[in-house]
Amino acid sequence: MKFGFYSDKELPDGVELDGYRLNSHGYRCPEWTPMPDGKKNVVVLGCSHTFGQGNKDDGHWVHFLSQHNTDRLRYWNLGQPGASADKVVRILYGCEKIIDPRIIIVCWPAWSRREKLHTYAQSQSSHDEELKYENNLTDKNNFLKNVFFVEKFAEKNNAKTFHCFAQDSYHEHIKGLNVLEHYTIKNCWPFWDKFNQRVPYNEPSLASDGEHYGVEHHERFAKLFVDYFGKKLK
Repeated sequence: MKFGFYSDKELPDGVELDGYRLNSHGYRCPEWTPMPDGKKNVVVLGCSHTFGQGNKDDGHWVHFLSQHNTDRLRYWNLGQPGASADKVVRILYGCEKIIDPRIIIVCWPAWSRREKLHTYAQSQSSHDEELKYENNLTDKNNFLKNVFFVEKFAEKNNAKTFHCFAQDSYHEHIKGLNVLEHYTIKNCWPFWDKFNQRVPYNEPSLASDGEHYGVEHHERFAKLFVDYFGKKLK
């Protein structure tokens, strides 16, 4: 069935970006037709920071994460540039019959974003005119609504969920879930080492577009995620 932008048989079309290796739907992962078997499928959802915008195919955090427990797990990066929490959930429900994820990892974008459905699905940020009446309370409740949808999807499909954040952390609002507290892709680098010294660097760690975070952020964030949840990712 298909209702407007929603389908139980197809994933929403992705955004095509030059210079990235994408599948035919615009996602930064292999094709899923035919779907290989023999491993559990892990979907990783989020915005441009999860897509890895401005970073090479081996330079974003989902790539580093995908090196963990490869004998049992197969990873699918469904991050999309500009995605809101609304779109994250829409993509998750769209992949149910295609990927059938056993593990769901969401790297939540800024909660001030919304997905508006006009002639096409528009991802809007807090500065957009149509969102001028939203506030921090409605942002929070919209985020919690989407966390609820993810958790109910996992309950229905007997899947595990893990939550983390791209820039701002909202972990205090979803205590009791598998959530990476405090660390985000934004704040995880540079960091203090065991000798209480800053890791030396000469230039800001930025991706090739000069806006998104560079490989140092992504590699360390993936390490933090695996250190925290590795025993549950199986």
